[in-house]
Amino acid sequence: MELSAGIQASLAGRYASALFDLASEAGTVTAVESDLENIESALGDSAELRALIRNPEISREAIGRVMGGLGSAMQLTELTRHFLGVLAENRRVAELPAMIRAFHAIAAAQRGEVTAEVASAHALSDKQIAALEGKLRAREGRTVKLKTRVDPSLLGGLVVTVGSKRIDGSIRTRLNSLAQAMKG
Repeated sequence: MELSAGIQASLAGRYASALFDLASEAGTVTAVESDLENIESALGDSAELRALIRNPEISREAIGRVMGGLGSAMQLTELTRHFLGVLAENRRVAELPAMIRAFHAIAAAQRGEVTAEVASAHALSDKQIAALEGKLRAREGRTVKLKTRVDPSLLGGLVVTVGSKRIDGSIRTRLNSLAQAMKG
């Protein structure tokens, strides 16, 4: 499995890589990835939880109890619960969002997938999403998982980001380019 040097070098990447290795050995990568998606969703939904994991004044024991309660309430796998406990013990819970992103990147690379972020001025239909997935799959030569979002400031068109590559076909960019050309 080929990982980017950035993932391997970062603190979050090292923790995510260790979790991935343990999950691979146990055959629970899919379950752990699902657990992490649920935690990510909980962090996105709860400003209090985000503030709590970033608060350096919370003791290791207290954050450990919170992570243990979260694991029980969300019915997380034993490996994920243990991972949260290790994060609490090592005072690394604040890095959890970055670790989740790194784990997803490692798991996707293992499956031969690439994630493409697509910003559009208006919501895309299922047919448009399927067509875009097909074109990106042909371009990238591997499975592409799309994450779409709406950005009205684009005015029209799409901005597609695949890894470090960006394809900007937005009307906003075209108008800005035209304005620069007319100035020059």
